[in-house]
Amino acid sequence: MELDLGAVRAFVAVADHRRFGEAADDLGISQQAVSKRIAKLESDLGAALLHRSPAGADPTEEGVAFLVPARALLGAADQALDAVRSRRRALRVDVLGTRLAATEMVRDFHEATGADVEIITSDGLRSAVPALLRGTVDAAFVRVLGPLDPALAHTPVALDPLHVLVGTRHPLAGRKQVRMAELAGATAWMPGNTPGTEWTAWFTDLATEFAVRITNQGPDFGFDHLLDEVSRSAEVLTFAGEGVRVPWHPEIVRIPVAPPVPVYAHSLLWRRANRHPLLPALITHLRGRYRPPTRSEVWLAPAEQHLFAAT
Repeated sequence: MELDLGAVRAFVAVADHRRFGEAADDLGISQQAVSKRIAKLESDLGAALLHRSPAGADPTEEGVAFLVPARALLGAADQALDAVRSRRRALRVDVLGTRLAATEMVRDFHEATGADVEIITSDGLRSAVPALLRGTVDAAFVRVLGPLDPALAHTPVALDPLHVLVGTRHPLAGRKQVRMAELAGATAWMPGNTPGTEWTAWFTDLATEFAVRITNQGPDFGFDHLLDEVSRSAEVLTFAGEGVRVPWHPEIVRIPVAPPVPVYAHSLLWRRANRHPLLPALITHLRGRYRPPTRSEVWLAPAEQHLFAAT
């Protein structure tokens, strides 16, 4: 005997809701169709699965025995469908924000290959790791810190050079480049530096290495507000990566840092068992564009020292 999955789904829905009408609404079919499906299932099994009463419908002893494997059967069927459908959907890529370098790398991949991609914004490692393990995203741009779940793999994909943003009243405003040694004792306002995140850890290492004071004091009202506040000050500055699309501001000056320039290391993170057909293409695309640094060019935080080229 072949079980009708539609009939099994109808039975589980009635067992959950205890009413045929609510089960019908949940399934998007008529109440009569639910009744017919369950009647056929009971006939095929040769057992009454539900006890009907004015108070509702409850599983019989046979129904209780059938309910657990019925749920497992439906779960397996749904997984089988998702395994096929997931190969047809867009590649879901997690980034910190749409203004950051990671989004530009995904756009470059899309333009080079025509691949269908979907950008998901989240909160770095803290949210990307569980999302990857659940399968709700296919890949994530993160800064890798410490050991990861063995189900995950990663590869370095980009090094984002540091830029300084100052207002036109700031003493550095006329400079074309600035060395980190010249910023010793300066205050950088970074309201988006959330404790416990990988980017805050990077800026903490930067502050320690170059004697820069970094503060996140005050509410984070977004990038535009940050630029407005920095533009009014002759003392406070802020940082942004070269790959960050900074909104145009009439009183903000963007200054590259001279070599050895601090760089933020972006890695691509993914679940090893992910079989989305576009994932290998994204990995290959990004690896093909990554160039390891040399010590004379950049400064890397301690966690990324292994990224230095052998030469």
